[in-house]
Amino acid sequence: MAKKQARVSEQMLLTWCMLTGLILFFTPQSLTGKFQFAYARIFHVPLGLGRNLMLSANAHQPLAEEMVSRRKYNQLQNHLANVTQWLHQERQKVEMLSGLRDRSVWQGVNFVIADVIVAPDSSHEKLIINRGENDGLAEGQFVLGDYSIIGTITSVDSRTAQVTLITDPTSKIAVKMAELDVGAIMQGSGKKLANIRMLSRRHKINIGDVVCAQKKPGLLGTAMIVGTVDRYKADDENPLLWDVTVKPVCDIESLDNVAVIVLNPTSFNQD
Repeated sequence: MAKKQARVSEQMLLTWCMLTGLILFFTPQSLTGKFQFAYARIFHVPLGLGRNLMLSANAHQPLAEEMVSRRKYNQLQNHLANVTQWLHQERQKVEMLSGLRDRSVWQGVNFVIADVIVAPDSSHEKLIINRGENDGLAEGQFVLGDYSIIGTITSVDSRTAQVTLITDPTSKIAVKMAELDVGAIMQGSGKKLANIRMLSRRHKINIGDVVCAQKKPGLLGTAMIVGTVDRYKADDENPLLWDVTVKPVCDIESLDNVAVIVLNPTSFNQD
């Protein structure tokens, strides 16, 4: 008997569901819309809570195509660090070139920026740089450090060059005392210093006087500072001449890069 009652109840439930569906199907849309709005107002809290939980779950689930391996991530980080350092280095070169070219005398002059790959030490006063013939370098060209002449190119191959510093005993360049406008020859004496000896004692010398490399057609278009007078005395061999010790104005040992002056002899202004 209980089994029969259960079967009747299921049939009645099915009948009521079919009748309810037919009523809703034939009910005008205006009435069903009001029913939907009323349902939404009554159950908006639990419906909103369920929607928020679903959105939160989706937000914490990364898309497969946006994920990369740890190795790839590290590679990208390393690449970014390398590019950042390269940009910093190029910015430094641009700043150096901007400072060098702010004078009209340098119009048409090419400055080749080179890194120092072998620095001077106690046994020699020369530099090796990572630019050579392929970059337009040649023997005799002047080299700048901190906007001052520090030496000349004395040997060069396709990709590197040797710079003999003004303090090297084999270095001899024409200079002038800026305050006196008097020409002389300066020779390196080693130990980070250079000397001017063939200068008459009738000229008044002061410690700190500026010494400039004289301009040289095809190689140097204007006089540029090389150092200052560190000390002076009467020459031991000829008391009528000065023995002047010159100290470079650039801390050469601290240089990471230099600039080589490349002039075009055909466009050089002799004035």
